[in-house]
Amino acid sequence: MLSRRTFLGSLAASAAVLPFAHAVGPFARGGKARLRLALAAYSFRSDVKGAKDGLRDGMDMLKFVDYCADHGVEGAELTSYYFPADVTDAYLAEVRRHAHLRGVTVSGTAVGNNFCHPKGAQRDKEIAHVNEWIRKSSIFGAPHIRVFAGGPPKDVTKDEAKKNCIAALEECGEAAGKAGIFLGIENHGGIVAEADDLVEIVRAVKSPWIGINLDSGNFHTDDPYGDLAKIAPWAVNVQFKGKMTRRGQSKEEPRDDARMFKLLRDSGYQGFVALEYELKDDPFVRVPKMLDEMRPFMG
Repeated sequence: MLSRRTFLGSLAASAAVLPFAHAVGPFARGGKARLRLALAAYSFRSDVKGAKDGLRDGMDMLKFVDYCADHGVEGAELTSYYFPADVTDAYLAEVRRHAHLRGVTVSGTAVGNNFCHPKGAQRDKEIAHVNEWIRKSSIFGAPHIRVFAGGPPKDVTKDEAKKNCIAALEECGEAAGKAGIFLGIENHGGIVAEADDLVEIVRAVKSPWIGINLDSGNFHTDDPYGDLAKIAPWAVNVQFKGKMTRRGQSKEEPRDDARMFKLLRDSGYQGFVALEYELKDDPFVRVPKMLDEMRPFMG
C-alpha cells in the first residue's frame, strides 16, 4: 500500500508538470472526519427530452427544500439550472428564508461552464457566468459552487487548456473569496478525466477558496476508488452517485458503499455528501431508499 509520504511526494512531482509556483496542498482540517447528508435538486431534473430547466412534477426550489425537510435531509444542494431563468434576488432571498424556517442547510449549488477557452469573449462570458452565480449564491446562502474545468475547444492543446483553466479559476477565486464561497472543480471528464490532471490543476491555483467537488461516479478509469482517494484531500463537497463504471466497461459495477465512504473518512473529509441521483428508476421511489442506504455511513 502507498505510504502517505510516498503519496504526497508523488503529488508534488506531478504538480511540477505545470509551470506554476506556490502549489496548494491538501486542506488542513482539525478533528475527525464528519459526513453530513444532503440531496441535490439535480436528482429531480425533468425527464422531458430537451428540457433545460424545471424539476419533476411541478417541484420548484421551495418544494425541493420541503422535500429535504420532510425526508430528514440536513442539506439541500440547489442546482443553478433549476432556478427560473429570470430569477430575482427577492426569490433567492425567499428560498434562503424558507430553508432556514424548515431547518434545512443550503449545502451549495452547481453551475455549468468551460474554463478551457483562451482569452477572449467566450472566456469572459464563462467567467462572468460563474461570478454572477457567486453573487447569487451569497444571497441564498450557498457556501459552495460546483464548477467544471471543461474540455479544450478546437485548436487548443490540453496543456494550454489547463493553463487557461487555472487562470480562470484564480480570477473567479478572487470573487469567491470576497463572498466567502468555495468553488469546487468536479472530476467531470474533459481535461480532468484523470485524477492526476485534476490534482495538478487544483495544486496550481493560487487561491484558498478553490477545491474539488468529488463526484463518486465520474472517474471511468482503471482504478476509480484509488483515483477518488487521490483527490479526496482537496474535497470541499461530495456528490454521491451510487454507480460506477470502469474504463472499458459497458456496464456499471455493483456499488461498494462501504469502500466509498471509508476513503472519504480516511481522507479526513468534513462536509456534505449530496445524493445526486442519476439512475433510471423514478426518483420519487428510489431517492428515499438511497437516502436510507446512505444514513448508516454518516456521522
